[in-house]
Amino acid sequence: MFSKANINKFQELDTPFYYYDMGVLRETLDACRDASVKHGFHVHYAMKANFNPRVLDMIQSFGFGADCVSGNEVRAAIEHGFDKGKVVFAGVGKSDREINYALDADIFCFNVESVQELEVINELAAAKGKKANVAIRINPNVDAHTHHFITTGLDENKFGINIWQLPDVATALRKCASLQFLGIHFHIGSQITDLEVYKSLCTRINEMQDWFEDHGFPVKVLNTGGGLGVDYYSPDTNIADFENYFQVFKNFLNVKPGQEVHFELGRALVAQSASLISRVLYVKNGKKKNFLVLDAGMTELIRPMLYQAYHQIENISKSQESRIKNQDNSSPATANMQLATDIKYDVVGPICESTDCFQKDVDLPESFRGDLIAVRTAGAYGEVMASGYNLRDRVGSIYSE
Repeated sequence: MFSKANINKFQELDTPFYYYDMGVLRETLDACRDASVKHGFHVHYAMKANFNPRVLDMIQSFGFGADCVSGNEVRAAIEHGFDKGKVVFAGVGKSDREINYALDADIFCFNVESVQELEVINELAAAKGKKANVAIRINPNVDAHTHHFITTGLDENKFGINIWQLPDVATALRKCASLQFLGIHFHIGSQITDLEVYKSLCTRINEMQDWFEDHGFPVKVLNTGGGLGVDYYSPDTNIADFENYFQVFKNFLNVKPGQEVHFELGRALVAQSASLISRVLYVKNGKKKNFLVLDAGMTELIRPMLYQAYHQIENISKSQESRIKNQDNSSPATANMQLATDIKYDVVGPICESTDCFQKDVDLPESFRGDLIAVRTAGAYGEVMASGYNLRDRVGSIYSE
């Protein structure tokens, strides 16, 4: 819920922009840290979810590590004070330049996704006289039951090493004198809300660590990945269920003496902390459809267009008016009258693409040019995926503190 002071401040600013509620971010990080520390688990923040500098600074201050998927993410993590001994580098297509930078930075571990990549890292590390820590990312063929565009743990996906390739991995590891095997890594997808999926993952991790140890490779690190989802329908009341998430791994993962359990959480840490604030440019009322044309579109938040993702949409100008009216007359009849004025709108952006639609048939109060619209739960994969398509200005950010 936005305060009257928030809305008045927004009215004075050029839109669109991302608004970060740093109090919500702090509350979420607290909850994650408290829930993980009680089990001795290690959390790395998945930087691809949001690398806004203020966001990174706060996450780093909580002592989390960083999970990076590009050389520039590794660089940003280190520049923002993340302990290099807690930085992991994943990604199916690491370039030689990126690997060399990470080697020079002495990061904690490379999460390796192919036998060929093992050989490349070994060669580059040998040239520097270094020994690189590696974990093998295994494709466990576990269905995350999420959108097929963000499922990563099936045989048909490009990520990880398939189970039938593990003998080749063992052979390569024995030959690569400049690699130090640390453990095994998994990631099955994103926006996972069914915790039963993680029980299946634990079963597969237990099997895989036994396989490596049976073949002479002691496993120090069990990296379970991330993917924990958030409730996009309740942006004001719910943060991710960290307690039950970590408890699943405590209950079902076979952790042996001396082993560490690592997690790579992104969306769950940042999603609820930000909203995209936009302004109605035009209202187009037709016989079959009513359109609200906003000054934000797929260039500012592409998730609804790319993944058919839901984000709650609110006319916060009208919510302020409603609160004022209800303060004057808070009877149920007044509230019902307010609800009766709702109109179904297709909420669209200004981009020259038919797909530039945030949501169809949204129930909103009658809206007018200049009204402020908030697209909620936009802190993950929002600002970081923004583009300059149509030569649009890059979206800016403001903060609650």
